[in-house]
Amino acid sequence: MSLLRAPMHTGDHRKIDLPFAPGVAESLRAGELVHLSGTMYTGRDQTHRRLCALLDEGRELPVDLNGQILYYVGPSPARPGRVVGAAGPTTSYRMDAYTPRLLDLGLKATLGKGPRSMPVRQAMKKHKAVYLATFGGAGALLSGCICAVSLVAFADAGPEAMFRFEVVDFPAVVINDAAGNDLYEEIALKNRGVA
Repeated sequence: MSLLRAPMHTGDHRKIDLPFAPGVAESLRAGELVHLSGTMYTGRDQTHRRLCALLDEGRELPVDLNGQILYYVGPSPARPGRVVGAAGPTTSYRMDAYTPRLLDLGLKATLGKGPRSMPVRQAMKKHKAVYLATFGGAGALLSGCICAVSLVAFADAGPEAMFRFEVVDFPAVVINDAAGNDLYEEIALKNRGVA
């Protein structure tokens, strides 16, 4: 039996344009495979700390997060002829302390690897947002889906700076949907039922 539920659409994945159009994030369901195309922003621990510090100071963020997705990645330097080096996901729970606050600003999705905390899951349900995971250990492969990279903010943070990625058919799976479903929990329950 596959770990992923069959998507509720034609084909084996759903194509999603970024940033999210109204209603699209809410329509995704845990277990759906998606290919993301368009603009995504990046941010790891340092970026999240700095974004929240700006909010604490009453200052504007470097980007409007409304309708956007944040990818938890610290890309490696690009080799000659490439726009980016390896760009695999970072463990998502490290951003959990900051995520509800960013969801309050209209952030529609986060992308990384591993499970999220209950407060983050509750905030996603409240704001009709989703959490997607992509493939750990496949940073070089994922970088092939990134066609342009530009620095947005926090240049001194190196790979933990905030970047803008232009992506085409970037693969991911919906882990937490806006209805509160969690793919990891569903798999665990199925595995317990089989044992």
